[in-house]
Amino acid sequence: MNELRVSLETQNAVADMGIVELTDIQRQTIPLLLDGIDLIGQSHTGTGKTAAFAIPILEKIDPDNKKPQALVLCPTRELAVQVSSEFKRLAKYKQNIRIVAVYGGEPINRQISSLKKGAQIIIGTPGRTIDHIERRHTIKTDWIHTVVLDEADEMLNMGFREDIEQILTLIPEERQTILFSATMPKPILALTKKYQKDPAFIKVESSEMTADTITQEFCETSSVHKFEALLRLLAINNPERCIVFCNMKSTVDKINEHLISQGIFAEKIHGDLKQEQRMGVLKMFNDGKVSILVATDVAARGLDIKDVDLIINYDMPDKEEYYVHRIGRSGRAGQKGRSITLITKKEKRNLDDIMRYTNKGVERISIPTNKEVHQSKIQNLLEELKASIEEENLEDYTSMVRDLAQMFSLEDLCASLLKRNFSIDAATTQNDINVNSSSQVAHSKNKFGGNPRQVNKNATRLFINVGKKDNVLAKDIASSISKECHLPKDSVGNISVMNAFSFVDINKSCTKNVLKLMHGKKIKGKRVHMELANG
Repeated sequence: MNELRVSLETQNAVADMGIVELTDIQRQTIPLLLDGIDLIGQSHTGTGKTAAFAIPILEKIDPDNKKPQALVLCPTRELAVQVSSEFKRLAKYKQNIRIVAVYGGEPINRQISSLKKGAQIIIGTPGRTIDHIERRHTIKTDWIHTVVLDEADEMLNMGFREDIEQILTLIPEERQTILFSATMPKPILALTKKYQKDPAFIKVESSEMTADTITQEFCETSSVHKFEALLRLLAINNPERCIVFCNMKSTVDKINEHLISQGIFAEKIHGDLKQEQRMGVLKMFNDGKVSILVATDVAARGLDIKDVDLIINYDMPDKEEYYVHRIGRSGRAGQKGRSITLITKKEKRNLDDIMRYTNKGVERISIPTNKEVHQSKIQNLLEELKASIEEENLEDYTSMVRDLAQMFSLEDLCASLLKRNFSIDAATTQNDINVNSSSQVAHSKNKFGGNPRQVNKNATRLFINVGKKDNVLAKDIASSISKECHLPKDSVGNISVMNAFSFVDINKSCTKNVLKLMHGKKIKGKRVHMELANG
């Protein structure tokens, strides 16, 4: 940052954000924007473009003038929130600069109150921005000297062209107009010709983004086995944070529901969810409370999602640039990432188009067999057991083991415990759902190709918000429920303890009573919340 003509306050803020080197888009655009030149930037998600325009804007803001001086238009409320957060981090050491985000899905009175306090930088979606300018008169445009159209192609795809043009006509002509877009279709070029003055053009090639930091792989299988393939990939990779991308909202709903039915705690995000729901899901994902996020492409642009170690394209994206946006959620800021795309035989041509577009090969890998999945699960269990032996007090159990060892061999005891945890069906361990395999399964047992979790028809499955991270074991949950609810022993069935939560099967006749009596109770010192499990 030292080579740029920016204030010490900005340099300190950038250092606090952990930015050591400028990205290509930042290095090429910041000097031009500081000189007040109109600019067209073609770059994708993850290249650091927000800082590329935020830093020059902050350098030009007059803190003594409380009127709006810069306007950033974004296609979605999520992107508006993210851009606003980035501005605030960069303005950390600057005095008397206020940033306000305006977007639909939030009470407008709250935004009006913020605007009346004075704000030099407005970040907003086109529709809500027009509302504030023309209907509410809460955004005055007289002093605006800089306008940014962020993700311009997406705004046009969403039908905001008229809104954008209306806003631009309401802003003084003596301004700097900045446009960032992943693609440059004709409507974008028409906008630049009409509203920009001799703009500089900076392009960051897609190959720069995907060449070194993201391992790209694909699996080929049939459409009826896609969900089974997804389950096996998740099991074998055990990702800490994974996004599963689908093309349609209905597919997101179904995949999320079926993951939960398999005991995998997943969340979903798409355009039909309310703003509050979407932000809540994102917080859970970023906080590590949920490790699998099923999403449409709305999550590929503008959402503040961190540290994703695996992207799975359940559906082949409709456009090559969507593929780049998706996998760009992993491997951000120079970190290593990984993407796996599930394709059917007829989609091979689409994959060839993607490889040409990114100028990088995508390696074929095999979908794990059931036997490989079970071996992986056993390995994970052994690692957990090792940690338990090293860290926990096991004295209460060692005497029981000594007694059992007098009746059975240690080898048989361990084998029996493994069998209880991992029931391997010899008839299915060799099933191969890769395309072109001679042993490929001919029919799936449900619409998605998976075998639904077998549950007791007389039991209700409940979700409880405690798990391994709370040092809670299955016996702790069973003991607490039996004690608090005075249940017979056979009323509490299977208990599955995950990292941050658990599932417990309760006799249907006792469910209502258990939910009532367990409300607000504590297990291992943590206040619990129980509810009916989704799916």
